Amino acid sequence: MELNELLEIARIERSQAKPVQIRCCTAAGCLSSGSQAVKDNLEKSVKAAGLEDEIHVSGVGCMRLCCQGPLVQVDQENNKETKLYEQVTPEDAAKVIEAVQGKETDLKQQDLSQPFFTKQLPIVLENSGKVDPDRIQSYIVENGYQALYQVLREMKPSEVVETITKSGLRGRGGAGYPTGLKWATVAKSQGEKKFVICNADEGDPGAFMDRSVLESDPHRVLEGMAIAAYAVGASQGYIYVRAEYPTAIKRLETAIRQAQRLGLLGSQIFESPFDFKIEIRIGAGAYVCGEETALMASIEGKRGVPNPRPPYPAESGLWGYPTLINNVETFANIAPIMRNGAEWFASIGTEKSKGTKVFALAGKIRNTGLIEVPMGTTLEEIVEEMGGGVPDGGIAKAVQTGGPSGGCIPASKFATPVDYESLTALGSMMGSGGMIVMDQTTNMVDVARFFMEFCMDESCGKCIPCRVGTVQLHDLLVKIGDGKAAQADLQLLEELCDMVKYTSLCGLGQSAPNPVFSTLRYFRDEYLALIIDN
Repeated sequence: MELNELLEIARIERSQAKPVQIRCCTAAGCLSSGSQAVKDNLEKSVKAAGLEDEIHVSGVGCMRLCCQGPLVQVDQENNKETKLYEQVTPEDAAKVIEAVQGKETDLKQQDLSQPFFTKQLPIVLENSGKVDPDRIQSYIVENGYQALYQVLREMKPSEVVETITKSGLRGRGGAGYPTGLKWATVAKSQGEKKFVICNADEGDPGAFMDRSVLESDPHRVLEGMAIAAYAVGASQGYIYVRAEYPTAIKRLETAIRQAQRLGLLGSQIFESPFDFKIEIRIGAGAYVCGEETALMASIEGKRGVPNPRPPYPAESGLWGYPTLINNVETFANIAPIMRNGAEWFASIGTEKSKGTKVFALAGKIRNTGLIEVPMGTTLEEIVEEMGGGVPDGGIAKAVQTGGPSGGCIPASKFATPVDYESLTALGSMMGSGGMIVMDQTTNMVDVARFFMEFCMDESCGKCIPCRVGTVQLHDLLVKIGDGKAAQADLQLLEELCDMVKYTSLCGLGQSAPNPVFSTLRYFRDEYLALIIDN
């Protein structure tokens, strides 16, 4: 395929576009609340009204305001105002069509001028809720695969690595390791073959960012992986995704087939010497397989447990070959960086944390859903303005970031900008992007116990500090929560946290004490109130 063929697909797609576009959210969250029936009824209503030549109904990915789903968006050529209807039922489908025809409607309409929408800066999510994830043409019309063509036909691999390095992109999987540095290391590593892996084993409680990207815009991830493979010299890629994401898996499988059919994956992509194939590997849901060495062991057909590092995957990874591992959101940033340039991306965010970050906003908050904001946006803006604060007049007490690996940040610190260094300084971390808001009714000792129970259950058991330490920490937290602990138990809790953090083999154990550390740091009075000899 040549560029002119790609552009011709986009031209045909645009020429066939109908004056009215009705987009129905078919992400997993909306599907669970009946959005497929809504879409089906919309199509029936269009046919019943004889408007097939005027109205096109499509299923799209996440429209972000998940708490108000199912969501239906209407765009009309003769009306510049986009309308977003919320909590649409299958019985409401006819009303949507009547509203398109200019009739009065009592459908609930979302205010798109509220901060939840206006404060977002979509880069990763720019196509979410816009493209049909089951049609590659829908992605191509939004400049899809043009960045890959540019890279293959106009740039050397080293120039691609340099662009990513200059952009300042850091890994969005949690630790924030510089993406360009990781790519450069893999590119320099010697090996008969190299691999690229997309880590889609998203397992943090309350996190659904990667799942939503895969369900909404799968080709964006495939294009990012292909660009990365060209840059580091790989010819085989794997997407490791958990089995609990059946919609994402199905759409990825469809996207891979479509890309192969058009010659955008496979052999001699864009009639260049570059070959790249992608396969899906489905995980059984072990949280520890989000750790890169455990993930690779699982792909190899072994038990998914971590291994000591070094050697690092960049030097000796999958089957002993140099391997590049990035998560879904990291790969989703690649194509826009290559299209718009490193300077464009580096101009967004803070000095050390460039670009945007996608968060799954959940918990005691009015507006739950997906948000994408520039790095440096404060927690207060996210919680109080975008999230709309705590419902029913409640007051936010804390926000938990980073999943089980993160910490609880008190409301007194909400002026803190969201970036890698600032969150770490508060005793939390960026993590993959989970953000859970808690109100004044939340017991912080219970929060620490919940996350410790999660880590205890998910520990692979390979190393003693994690296998035994998390159990002991959980038992102590239960004892404290039941009001049966003494001061000596609180001291033991802190000593055990240090032991588990500094002696565990992998990130699961090393970060398991973080929720305890942070709640002790900011909410120690709640622990002391439960100590019997205080």
